[in-house]
Amino acid sequence: MTKREEQEKVRLAEIKKQLAELSYQYYTLDAPTVSDYEYDMLYRELETLEKKYPQWVTPDSPTQRIGSKISGTFAKYTHDRPMLSLGDVFSDEEVREFDARVRQELPGERVAYVVELKIDGLAVNLIYEKGRFVRGVTRGDGHVGEDITHNVRTIRTVPLHISDLSDHVEIRGEVYMPIPAFRALNEQRSADELEPFANPRNAAAGSLRQQDPQVAAERKLSFFAYALGGTSDWRPESQEALLQTLRNLHFPVNREYRTFTDIQDVIAYIHTWDTRRDTLSYATDGMVIKVNSFAQQQMLGNTVKIPRWAIAYKFPPEQARTKVLQIRVGVGRTGVLTPTAELQPVRLAGTTVKSATLHNEEYIRSKDIRIGDTVLIQKAGEIIPEVVRPVMEARTGREVVFVMPTQCPSCGGQVQREAGEAAVRCVNPACPAMVAEQIAHFVSRPAMNIEGLGTAIVKQLIDHGLIHDVADLFLLHKEEILPLEGFGEKSADNLLQSIAAAKEAGLGRLLFALGIRFVGAKAGRILAETFGSMQALAAADIATLTAVETIGPRIAESVAAYFADSQKVRVIQKLAAAGVGMTEKKRQLINTSFDGEIVVLTGKLQHFSRKEAEAAISARGGSCTATVTKKTTLVVCGADPGSKYDKAKALGTPTIGEEEFCDRLNRE
Repeated sequence: MTKREEQEKVRLAEIKKQLAELSYQYYTLDAPTVSDYEYDMLYRELETLEKKYPQWVTPDSPTQRIGSKISGTFAKYTHDRPMLSLGDVFSDEEVREFDARVRQELPGERVAYVVELKIDGLAVNLIYEKGRFVRGVTRGDGHVGEDITHNVRTIRTVPLHISDLSDHVEIRGEVYMPIPAFRALNEQRSADELEPFANPRNAAAGSLRQQDPQVAAERKLSFFAYALGGTSDWRPESQEALLQTLRNLHFPVNREYRTFTDIQDVIAYIHTWDTRRDTLSYATDGMVIKVNSFAQQQMLGNTVKIPRWAIAYKFPPEQARTKVLQIRVGVGRTGVLTPTAELQPVRLAGTTVKSATLHNEEYIRSKDIRIGDTVLIQKAGEIIPEVVRPVMEARTGREVVFVMPTQCPSCGGQVQREAGEAAVRCVNPACPAMVAEQIAHFVSRPAMNIEGLGTAIVKQLIDHGLIHDVADLFLLHKEEILPLEGFGEKSADNLLQSIAAAKEAGLGRLLFALGIRFVGAKAGRILAETFGSMQALAAADIATLTAVETIGPRIAESVAAYFADSQKVRVIQKLAAAGVGMTEKKRQLINTSFDGEIVVLTGKLQHFSRKEAEAAISARGGSCTATVTKKTTLVVCGADPGSKYDKAKALGTPTIGEEEFCDRLNRE
């Protein structure tokens, strides 16, 4: 190794350590000490060094947060020590009974309890070998879980390296989705016409079971550490000592834990969260009470399923009675008719609830919710208001059965329900409600980001006949805007400047803004970077579209149908004529030696990790998939290629070895 190489290796190690500390400050402590730009420059320097010296890339590098997709089912992993469930209690008296049992089995012992918030997420087991994170596993049945390492690695609050306090240690905790991230995800899912998640726990669980770690990374999951699993040579004396050590190791630990020696103090602390939990940025469904001393925990032992030294006090769901005053039907940007219950205002979980979505006609029918009903409501995951059930004993006989309208409530046009769908849709593309929602989506921050165009202003523009589609926004003049309510010289100028700036938003944002069914922000970006122009995308057939990585048949069929609609094409032509950019810079390729290839990697490669090989193919115009199908154009075989090689031979798919693969990478 030359002197320069030695210096660069030392520098690489310094950057990794510095980035790990900065990430801890930013993601765990929420107290960044440098600007985003400074962090990005350090990260880029690390990427440059690792690209120059790939042999120095280690799994705990900040650049390795997102790994490759996995194929098939998740691998199984047996926990060193079982991950037991907790017994649940629901009253103060049951908490006292738990305390009495503990003291009866520990006669003469001084007992202390640690009380922690029960995070509503998914329990996971993190395995570290010689201080390095090597595996993340679900609780499973308590004895055997599923290996979800590829997704856990994307969670920024999970340390990839800790102090080498034990050759082997399992750190346990809860993966959860913060409430702001949950709300943003559901907004995006609604925009993409996907079913919203019911609560943050379901969202977190669904994210951890993704085959593609990029999806998990985009979900902005977080983690709280709270327990110790198997360990080769380290064990603290108490739960309190463990939590402090975990904090010192840069694990995120929920700070709301307290230690008490009197059970009445435990109960009093629990009830301080009866309403205060509504202010938290994460969902919690109770409190966990643990005997603090690990020696005493061992003396108390476990049953087959639960520990005798801990219980979970579950918060009762806060519910309220109110009345369904009316069921209104709204029309979304894709024409879906959504019924919403207008409720007699009622205070629930810290907010005043005036309405609750009823989703669709089937939902209303299954719960038998009627106009005029007294209903029981609660917040799903303590966030989204939902109608639990009608109060049957309160019915008077004057309640009205809801019937979904046979005409659009906005335009009076025809509605229809497609086979296999619960949704009823307006089929009039000029429906004012649909147009208003489409334009509101078009101008939103993740789309074209036109500031100053809220829903009220969009409605004014439509009502005054100034706009009929999104393209008309770019044809507005100042003298048309000035007479509108709330506008003066400066605000009109600002709006026109924002509209002009949106012309340069790029093809990726434009595709998302157009509201093509199932095309979210990510799919829009991928399509834009792959095809480079609206013209090239419009000319692509379904086979070409599905060949793009992450673009499945549903998106491909939707995109093809969109460009086959003459009305939608006319809007695109109007946008182009108004000067809206219709291109995106395509991915810069090293060469085109794999241009258009759909490649499967199999067997062990000597000179590349799987991720490095996939990146090399992508940088040369190809894409990688996990399984061999009729669409596969090439299989790259390392040592012991296995069944994928056999399937390629059976299908007649070309195969090459690693030596030929290297030659092809370097081909101009």
